[in-house]
Amino acid sequence: MKLLKIVVVFLVSLSLTNSTFGQPTDQKVKELSAGVAKYSGQTEAEIAEKIALEKEYLAKARQNIETYRKGDASLVFVDAQGKPVKNVQVEINQVTQNFLFGNLVFEIAGFSPKEPYKVDEFKEKFKALFNFAILPFYWNGYEKAAGKPEWQRNQDALDWCLANGITCKGHPLGWTSPAGTPKWLLKQPAEIATEIYKARITNNVIGYKGKIDIWDVVNEPVNTVPWEAALKDTANNNDFRYNAGKIEIEKIAPWVEKSFKWAYEANPDGNYILNEYFTLAIPEVCDRFYQLIKELRNRNTPISGIGIQAHEPREMWFSPVEMYKTFDMYKEFNLPIHITELIPQSSGKDITGWRTGKWTEEAQAEFAEQFYTLAFGYPSVVSINWWGFSDKNIWLKGGGLLDKEYNPKPVYNTLLKLIKTDWMTKNLKITSDNKGQANFRGFFGEYEIVITKPDGSKQTMRKHLQEKENNNWIINL
Repeated sequence: MKLLKIVVVFLVSLSLTNSTFGQPTDQKVKELSAGVAKYSGQTEAEIAEKIALEKEYLAKARQNIETYRKGDASLVFVDAQGKPVKNVQVEINQVTQNFLFGNLVFEIAGFSPKEPYKVDEFKEKFKALFNFAILPFYWNGYEKAAGKPEWQRNQDALDWCLANGITCKGHPLGWTSPAGTPKWLLKQPAEIATEIYKARITNNVIGYKGKIDIWDVVNEPVNTVPWEAALKDTANNNDFRYNAGKIEIEKIAPWVEKSFKWAYEANPDGNYILNEYFTLAIPEVCDRFYQLIKELRNRNTPISGIGIQAHEPREMWFSPVEMYKTFDMYKEFNLPIHITELIPQSSGKDITGWRTGKWTEEAQAEFAEQFYTLAFGYPSVVSINWWGFSDKNIWLKGGGLLDKEYNPKPVYNTLLKLIKTDWMTKNLKITSDNKGQANFRGFFGEYEIVITKPDGSKQTMRKHLQEKENNNWIINL
């Protein structure tokens, strides 16, 4: 693909628009972007330096993929007397991946503003690429009337995911955006509203235990006001809700802490994520999120994952340098990092940030390849989630992997090659030696192993290559 002209990191788009789910306003983005360095262009030498840096970081990521995303396995074949069997022919193919590659299933979950479209085709193309799905739990849509959560609207999508081995996450439990506080809730006294919020967390975490065990527990805590402030805003005002920049971390931490502890008490085995945006683009927000996590850890808050949104500013091509600088900062907490919301687009808008140009389908695919490689190549990252599957029902114009008729865009095929070909171990053929041993190295996940014995008979089995485990398998023939 043609390399787009590269520029510096923090050129922030000011053309953001509001979302029906509640998002920062244009004015708020301008305020948050104040003081961030902006550049109109670079010299050829500076561009060349950026290209060299890009290659350096991608090379580092690819080496990390080989080092950290793969493991060694040993198969030892023995007969009924426990003696080694040589010349056993083995064919090895990976069938699942440990790393979570995901997307939204909102289009088939019953909460989409549009009627389901080509459901079978949606499912076929989703399953071909992803092993991770996000289901919507926005409170104002999930429970429009008090005491009447519309859980049934998620059920078909959830059942399909579980039947097809797709891990599910609920998004989100707590959020002080207007989407997270139904107007009926704001009519209650603060103490009662908080008890209802606790019940919402408890009911969902317990009710979906074993089906949904990963949750975005609190969404956007350093960019939105704390719970107590939100309850006082009975108008559910979006401008007010996204005005937390000057609120001290010590005033944000308590409601976040309670939310996580309530979730943990409901299911100590769950995976509970704190999710935030602007962390890849605005140093002040990145630091505030760091300080919040630090404060929560000091309070022994049971956070089990750090969520990094990768779509603010919405037209930014994120810098490889700043991506790894951010990951390095949060690595201190020794928590898994989740790329929770990624949605590069093919809208024709101007690209800002690390590169310049237009957001075409080709640029969308090239950015995705770079971003996924960098993220998969960072050992602490455990999931990458794209924020919308098709352009028919998408949050940002042109942000889908499929077009409006569910035809694959270049980005879909690019990711399909990365995820299902480059990052899976397939078609390995090995033979046991005189000690009955056959070794291989592969990506972490489940494998189908087809064994051809010396007498020509075949045996098929499944084995799971796990990280940080002794993957030595003795197989009795």
